[in-house]
Parts: sequence; C-alpha cells; structure tokens
Amino acid sequence: MKRPAILLFFSLSALLTSCFQNNQANPRGNYLAGLGPLKYSSHGSGPAPAIPDDVSYWDGDGVSGAPLIKINRAHQKAYFYKDGKLVGLSTISTGKEGHNSPAGKFKIQEKDQDHHSSIYGVFTDKASGKMVNENVDIRVDKIPPGCIFYPAPMKNFLRINGGVGMHTGYLPGYAASHGCIRMPDFMAQKFFENAEVGTPVIIE
Repeated sequence: MKRPAILLFFSLSALLTSCFQNNQANPRGNYLAGLGPLKYSSHGSGPAPAIPDDVSYWDGDGVSGAPLIKINRAHQKAYFYKDGKLVGLSTISTGKEGHNSPAGKFKIQEKDQDHHSSIYGVFTDKASGKMVNENVDIRVDKIPPGCIFYPAPMKNFLRINGGVGMHTGYLPGYAASHGCIRMPDFMAQKFFENAEVGTPVIIE
C-alpha cells in the first residue's frame, strides 16, 4: 500500500531536481514548473509579472479614433483612450524613489519593438553562462574579468522623454524601475500596436 506514495515522492523529487538544474543552466530564463517565473533583470523583460494580474484588459481592437495614453503613478495604472473612450487598462511599474518617472504632458517620440537598454543589464560569466550581477548600471559598474555585459531587453518600447519609455517589463506590484513605465507583455504589445509617434502621453 505504501508503494504508490513512495513512487510519487521520487517522481516529485526528480521533477524538482530537473527544474532546478535547468534554471541553473539558464539563469536568465524561464520558469520553474509550478513554482513561478524567474526574472531576467530588474530593468528589463521578466517572463511574467511577480503578482497575478486580474486588472489589465484591452477592448480597443476594431475601435477607431485619436489615441491618448494616461499614466497614473499613484495607482500604478496606464490607460489607453481612443477619441476619449477608454479601451485599455494596464498595471504598470513606474520609477522608484530617486528615479521617478517624470510628470507632465509628453508625446511618443519613437517606437522600437526590439529595443535594448544602453545603460542597464546583467553581467554573465562567459565560460559558464551564469549570471554574476543582475542589477548593472554600466556607467558605474565595471565589467568583471571573464564576464560579458548583456543589455536589458525592453520590448515594445515607446519613448516618451529622453531615456524614459513604456515597455514590456517585470512587475513586482509597486514602483521599481529606473524611470521607465514597465507593463505586462500582452498589454505592452497592444499599446505599441495602437500608439503612433506623436501620440499624447500624460503622466500624473
């Protein structure tokens, strides 16, 4: 009668060991089966939000009209309007203290679907591929011997002001970026597809 329980124990042990080894071999990737995602970088594209997202939605397909984006830093939400009608809402993560996302009225200056940061990223060991430092600012952090710098990916990048933009990113549930507005990937895609260069952006 105990054999099924023993077999189940060893099956689960083998599964967890395999997941751990796979993520050790690929420290910038992916998911532990059933245990949640590992983020790539605190600056760039995490594979999924750190907390469940039951707020974000998009109802703008097939809706025409002039686009407008509003960012509410207090509520950590982004709103997409077409001719004044709300068609999309997204959870976000804006700039943390000391790197606050700027308030004001802006316009989309540039669209880059496969953008990478020129400043932030990770250091990875060339030989092993292991991540040495996942929170790098290349302006102040020197590349350790035997390592390489990987710039943080910022998919679906909509440049707003200087280096600040909206993009796919890791969402821990609070303001945590270096000024950019991070969004879940599916919402970042929708905002990217429906915004144009010149689209007004209001950050409150």
